[in-house]
Amino acid sequence: MLRKSSNFNKLPNGRASTSITKGCLVIEGGAFRGIYAQGVADFLMEQELNFECTVGCSAGALTGMNYVSGQIGRSININLTYRHDSRYVGFKAMVHNKGLIGFDFVLNRVNQFYPFDKQRFLSKDRRFIATTTDIKTGRPCYFDKDTSLDYALTIKASASMPFISKPVIIGDSLYLDGGIVDSIPYRWAIDQGYKKIIVIRTRETSYRKNVKKNNKLLSHSNLLKQYPALKQAMKNRPAMYNKQCDDLTQLVEDRKVFCISPSVPVNVGRLEGNIAKLENLYWLGYQDAQHFFPDLNDYLYKS
Repeated sequence: MLRKSSNFNKLPNGRASTSITKGCLVIEGGAFRGIYAQGVADFLMEQELNFECTVGCSAGALTGMNYVSGQIGRSININLTYRHDSRYVGFKAMVHNKGLIGFDFVLNRVNQFYPFDKQRFLSKDRRFIATTTDIKTGRPCYFDKDTSLDYALTIKASASMPFISKPVIIGDSLYLDGGIVDSIPYRWAIDQGYKKIIVIRTRETSYRKNVKKNNKLLSHSNLLKQYPALKQAMKNRPAMYNKQCDDLTQLVEDRKVFCISPSVPVNVGRLEGNIAKLENLYWLGYQDAQHFFPDLNDYLYKS
């Protein structure tokens, strides 16, 4: 069942310019909270800010692929159109993908309705990195589109949430959501030597995870019993995430990183089905990017 919002025709659309901006864009995940980042990314493209490198984690990898392909509005159009299509989220996704999210649909079959500019995405003038978790080692793995045999498979792995999606086989290992071990991969960008690093958050800057919360799935999951390194990584995740948030606060103060984050607390669930809430979150990202734009220009060109 397809559901479009009443303001569907007001969404941005078009193609980004071919200009390249020095720097690395880092995009946090968060499942359907990632729609916030789609609003930011579309605004950046409209302003001809097409960064030379994009590293995305989980839903951030899905947003990032459309940013690198230069397709303004593609991400949000797909999400608002197909959120209640069970090929994307639901029964048919379970049948075809053995998980709640239909990655084969959103990465491949949807192209007949919203064609993906694969040629531009694969162009050598921009890098794209999908952040994943190797479940055998419990460590992050960063897949570069220019060296990966199947970029769509690495994006699928990056966005495959534990307990919701099956691990993805790539080479001789298995991979899941990169957010388990590197939720906001700004450190990768720093280690790569990028001097200008722009981070799109999908939580407000004050947000921290509850490190004392007991996740019963950690004790009962057969997958975690089979892969103890993954289990340990998931136990460590709240503390890891909070440390990343604290580090980012300092890096922003030192003007080593520029962050765009929600100006109000985000009340959208990981698998949010309320189309109005999803659309409002998109526009929050778009409008926050507008607000941050003068300061972003100062960071890029005056510091």
